[in-house]
Amino acid sequence: MTTPPPLLSAQGLHVTFPGRHGGPPVRAVDGVELDIRPGEIVALVGESGCGKTTLARSLLGLVPPTAGRVSFAGQRLEYSSRALKAYRRRAQLVLQDPSGSLNPRHTVYDAVAEGLRIHGYAGDEREAVTQALSRAGLRPPERFLLRYPHELSGGQRQRVVIAGALVLEPELLVADEPVASLDASVRGEILALLLRLRDELGLAALVVTHDLGLAWNIADRVAVMYLGRIVETGDVEQVLTAPRHPYTQALLSVLPDAPGEPVVLAGEPPDPSRIPTGCRFQARCQVLAGGEAERAGVADRCRGEELEVLGGGGEEQVACHWARARVTT
Repeated sequence: MTTPPPLLSAQGLHVTFPGRHGGPPVRAVDGVELDIRPGEIVALVGESGCGKTTLARSLLGLVPPTAGRVSFAGQRLEYSSRALKAYRRRAQLVLQDPSGSLNPRHTVYDAVAEGLRIHGYAGDEREAVTQALSRAGLRPPERFLLRYPHELSGGQRQRVVIAGALVLEPELLVADEPVASLDASVRGEILALLLRLRDELGLAALVVTHDLGLAWNIADRVAVMYLGRIVETGDVEQVLTAPRHPYTQALLSVLPDAPGEPVVLAGEPPDPSRIPTGCRFQARCQVLAGGEAERAGVADRCRGEELEVLGGGGEEQVACHWARARVTT
């Protein structure tokens, strides 16, 4: 079976910001290739500060890239106001905090209808709003139309945010930590909703999260990001059951049901304006610190030889000298 072309594609993407007080620029996204295919859910995982939210915002056109390009449905993304407005009808953002996403003075009806009004929707607005609420699991939708955000639970508010994204019938959702602010009892419901929307509507999704457990429950494919670059990617089951990169191994080791002792990484990630030479994970790498890289004969390469940018396709890939040496020995 032939693989469908990507719906969303990032090619050689870089996003830099000016350094403080004339210092070197901050390389928030430092060379990323990433494809998302129709109906596919990709989890972008990593610690806070790794660049995953900046990457997601750049993919949506909210932060123009410094270099590289974003393509949607085979067409390069343009950054004129008109082009971005058309694009945002097809690609929608779901934010982490529903309370911050919703105007407390707007009813649920107005919150969901806002996108329709911005885009000049010519159909039946009330029907479109009630259908979106129903798809988001708020049934019967008429019960919620005149409520205000403070009258809803956290899970209901997040469903309203999702309904506001669905009302324009997009092809892609970008969800930034979509359940991080919710109680554990509600998280499963929202994740099940996202999976159902994929199955019923064929939606593709990029789910940004620091939680590898969430990635396991929802994603088809995972991309692990560290210091502005994807360091391991592949099928979610392959990556999360047999991780090859020491960073992925460390992230998985602290999950509640993980076997063995948790790996506590030393220190904080380096300053993205001063990315180290060689492997960007070397300063915190438990494999290098423990001598395993030395025994594999790659320690000098870890310290001095930069790894190439991983491709954006679905095949399993890892940016690690030690992991690659293990395969060849």
